[in-house]
Amino acid sequence: MKKKILIISKDFYPVNSPRSFRTTELVKEFASEGHNVTLLIPTKEKNHDEFEKEYGVKILDFKGGTYRNFNLSKGSKLILLLKRVINRLLQILFEYPDIELFLKLKAGLRGHKNYDLLISIATPHQIHWGIARAWNVNKPIAKCWIADCGDPFMGSTLETFNKMFYFKYIEKWWCRKANFITIPFEGARNAYYSEFHEKIKVIPQGFNFKDSVIDDNETYKENVVPTFAYAGSFIPENRDPRAFIEYLIKSKKDFKFVIFTRNRNLIESYLEEAKGKIEIKNYLERKELLKFLSTMDFLLNINNSISTQLPSKLIDYCILKKPILSIDSKGFDEKVVDQFLKGDYTNQLLIENVEDYRIENVCKNFLNLSELN
Repeated sequence: MKKKILIISKDFYPVNSPRSFRTTELVKEFASEGHNVTLLIPTKEKNHDEFEKEYGVKILDFKGGTYRNFNLSKGSKLILLLKRVINRLLQILFEYPDIELFLKLKAGLRGHKNYDLLISIATPHQIHWGIARAWNVNKPIAKCWIADCGDPFMGSTLETFNKMFYFKYIEKWWCRKANFITIPFEGARNAYYSEFHEKIKVIPQGFNFKDSVIDDNETYKENVVPTFAYAGSFIPENRDPRAFIEYLIKSKKDFKFVIFTRNRNLIESYLEEAKGKIEIKNYLERKELLKFLSTMDFLLNINNSISTQLPSKLIDYCILKKPILSIDSKGFDEKVVDQFLKGDYTNQLLIENVEDYRIENVCKNFLNLSELN
């Protein structure tokens, strides 16, 4: 039975982020299965017109994306410091600029009704807040509201500062209203208040395996020196590559390490000492990145120092069928690293239940969940 589905998200194609991928793949797959799909985002762009025509979906916006932090590219040292302090205080105290989503979504949802399924996608969690503000049990927007959470909010331990205590009341408020809360893997459950654990269901990140297949004519050839890559952000002390890089440099072994990240300042100081063995690149569009990663001998994963968040890049790594060297920021087995550099992948990370991440199965899980309500 075909469904009328509303998806609400801050990020969408062509934004390069895990939440954008989540939104884009769900919209494309639900539409390809014949469902009536409407996407509501803060700002509609010109290239979204082409997307609508290609996939037969409706894309609307709620005139968001206007709140901005102070520009830090101009000003004296004192002015820049003041701007940084104000930006940080606004974020900590008011969740600015994402608070705009909470303030504007209610008006953006006016007139939206009679959907079979509403999926709201966070981060940022202010998407959920805005829907809770608009949600009326007597006149619900949809028969079932599933609040999808890529990362936790109050339970996050990756932030420099803990969330202000008063935001817990907002989190409990929207959790009470949502029919279900979905998380990408079981380990994230403990990052949410126990009173809502029964509402929490696991639906992992969805990937279009067909889009991820590398051209069969492009056969992999082992590199002259061990060559590997990492793609993603770094977080000091949590997803931190410095100890690993220091070991590589100290080992004097031949290698080529290519890093795709925006967090250059954490690792740039090692470039001179590495003498060309480490290269930092800007992010690529996903398909281009996968094509590049397919030429690597193996790929690196740096575990979060917590059990409630899982990097979605691991599934892309797995789809490429490349050995995965998985290390912890604060400690790793040097012998295993040496094995990988010698081409021995006995201790590679293995991802279980890969089919669970296929986008067709992910969409099926959302639909099955909506039927339980």
